[in-house]
Amino acid sequence: MGIIIEPHPVKLFIGMLSQDMSLIEQLTDSLQNMFGPIDLSSPVLPWEHTKYYEKEMGEGLKRKFIFFEKLVHPGTIADIKLRTMELESRRLKDKGGREINLDPGYLDAAKIVLASTKDFSHRIYLDKGIYGEVTLMYSGKDYQTLPYTFPDYRTKEYWDIFKTARELFKSEIKKRLNPDQ
Repeated sequence: MGIIIEPHPVKLFIGMLSQDMSLIEQLTDSLQNMFGPIDLSSPVLPWEHTKYYEKEMGEGLKRKFIFFEKLVHPGTIADIKLRTMELESRRLKDKGGREINLDPGYLDAAKIVLASTKDFSHRIYLDKGIYGEVTLMYSGKDYQTLPYTFPDYRTKEYWDIFKTARELFKSEIKKRLNPDQ
């Protein structure tokens, strides 16, 4: 018989996508108020990987990732996704569509998980209409893609950002396991 063990905490991050850099900065402040201090912030990256969001959000989109200092329980990602959706809904364009897309996820030493409202064969139901997807796995000394990994998550730029966040995560876990060191 298996023994139930509580999962280890994970590092929360949010990927922000918008044309409006001032909105990204404004919502960064709101997200810090919700989830605590940020210990890593990516540079602003051009988002040119697909045209998926163009109709809704326009051209010239920019991506920025923020990573939170405080580790969270992985079971909270569904509630976090709902909270970010509420922030998005406060920023709708006059003719409909979002001004910003907020994509929460988490990482640990082995994987990157994204939260989604969309079901698909490779996603599992979490709670409250939210699904989880392992987007990247860490194996050897680098991230590994999966057949469904989004094009932007396949880039070296993203991997370098996530490797830095992974090191911060590992350092925090080590401190928790050895608080006297």
